[in-house]
Amino acid sequence: MDQKDIDRINELYHKSKSPEGLTEAEKEEQAALRGAYIAAIRMSLRGDLDSMKIQYPDGRMESVKDRYKGKPGN
Repeated sequence: MDQKDIDRINELYHKSKSPEGLTEAEKEEQAALRGAYIAAIRMSLRGDLDSMKIQYPDGRMESVKDRYKGKPGN
C-alpha cells in the first residue's frame, strides 16, 4: 500500500460525502482499496508483535509469537 493508494481512499471518501456521491465502480474500488489497506495494517501489526518479547518479573522472557501459537484457533 503506497501513498497514492491512501490518497485515492481519501479522495473516494470525500467524494462519497459530497452530494454527487460515488458510482458503483467507485464503490467497488473503494471497498477493494479499504480491504488492501486493512490487510497491510494487519501484516504490519503481526510483524511488530512477532518481534516483541515479554519479560516477567523473574527475568524469564517469552516471545509474543510463541505465546500466540499456543492459543486455540491459530
